[in-house]
Amino acid sequence: MSSDTPTSTSPAGVSRRTFVAGAGATAGALTLGVALSACGSRESAPAGVTPPSGAPAGTLATVSDVPVGGGVIAGDVVITQPRAGDYQAFNATCTHAGCTLSGVSDGTIDCPCHGSKFHLDGTVANGPADRPLSKVSVRVDGSNIIRQ
Repeated sequence: MSSDTPTSTSPAGVSRRTFVAGAGATAGALTLGVALSACGSRESAPAGVTPPSGAPAGTLATVSDVPVGGGVIAGDVVITQPRAGDYQAFNATCTHAGCTLSGVSDGTIDCPCHGSKFHLDGTVANGPADRPLSKVSVRVDGSNIIRQ
């Protein structure tokens, strides 16, 4: 631009270019904030099951809480039972964008943010997630499922 080219300014002295750039940056920041808030946080995670009172330390759930062919969320862990007596546990955070998984239904572990689904063994059933869930080591002690 040469010094002879007029520039538009508002009565406050802000050029149109500066105003449009500022408005674009504000819109981008708002969009990012909304997108990140959709991913949730641990505070908003479903309550899931609560260990029984008097249970050993590290108890996540009881075996009766976890149906065969299904599962439950216990805090930050998803516990499944794909086959009778086969208890598996995974971190309840989706591997796609870090959202907290919402529950287990119809044989899949579900993420509410972008629709990812995982098989009861933690492998991806439906994207956009492309990595399996992180395993959590558990053991059964009597009727309790305990994090190791």
